[in-house]
Amino acid sequence: MADEVGVPRDRKILVAVDESEESMHALSWCLENVLFCGDYKDTLILLYAIPPRAVYPTLDNTGYVFSSDFLAMMLKYNKDAADFVVQKAKRMCKEQARVVKVETRIEHGDPRDVICEMAEKLHVDVVVMGSHGYGLIKRAFLGSVSNHCVQNVKCPVLVVKRPRPDDYRSK
Repeated sequence: MADEVGVPRDRKILVAVDESEESMHALSWCLENVLFCGDYKDTLILLYAIPPRAVYPTLDNTGYVFSSDFLAMMLKYNKDAADFVVQKAKRMCKEQARVVKVETRIEHGDPRDVICEMAEKLHVDVVVMGSHGYGLIKRAFLGSVSNHCVQNVKCPVLVVKRPRPDDYRSK
């Protein structure tokens, strides 16, 4: 990215992370292939979206009411999972990148919406995300976060697919 006179400018790169190996592969790929070295000062923004909690009925199948302790435990679990993933991603950045400024964001909401909103709000230059590689049927039922972002984010979106084991044998 360069300004009007061709001088390279600092970039903001948003990387969506979650518990999957695909997102960690996308982060690793980004660290190796997207970040500049030298005089550039890229900022890597690690984004984790805590999905909205399921709507729990007040009664379970046996007629018992869910306690507030149970709901609090579910919220704590989601926060702990987010913290774990973000710390793992930060360690990977420290181990793999020479020098890069890393910021982290943990947001609540549907990952599709969160990624799109944060990309716009933070004025990022590129979004990097992994692809789970769902087949046609799963994608039809679950939707594709990467496809949604490609269609709705206003900056470039780089979807990194994890190589399959048989891809290495063909080389």
